[in-house]
Amino acid sequence: MQHSTVQGHLVMSLVVSTELSFRLVVELEYDPADPFAVRLTFHLPGDAPVTWVFARELLFDGVDRPTGEGDVHVHPVGEELSEVCVLLRSPEGHARLRACAAPLTAFLARTDRLVPRGRELTGGEIDAQLADILGACER
Repeated sequence: MQHSTVQGHLVMSLVVSTELSFRLVVELEYDPADPFAVRLTFHLPGDAPVTWVFARELLFDGVDRPTGEGDVHVHPVGEELSEVCVLLRSPEGHARLRACAAPLTAFLARTDRLVPRGRELTGGEIDAQLADILGACER
């Protein structure tokens, strides 16, 4: 079975300090084969690409209100919610990325048209996954 993915590019600022930031082109990808996840990849000069995979729901919620726990936090910036901040934390360090909310919202709308929120798994898919899990437990 062949399926489409939603891909997009977003210009984000990698915030180093209040005085210094770098603009990056970030690649976003949503694959219905992994319906709860979004992949965010960015390239820093001289380094290998960095890819983070996290819940699509975090981005949906983070456009309007602070959300996230653990390694990924997303929150709107400013009174008019015109920007979004994504904070990524790992043992190697952290990255604070900021972007205009409009292109991120447009990307999320495209993912929602492909797989509407709350419809990530149909009843048949849930039953099949449950049967796989139970079959593995019986082996």
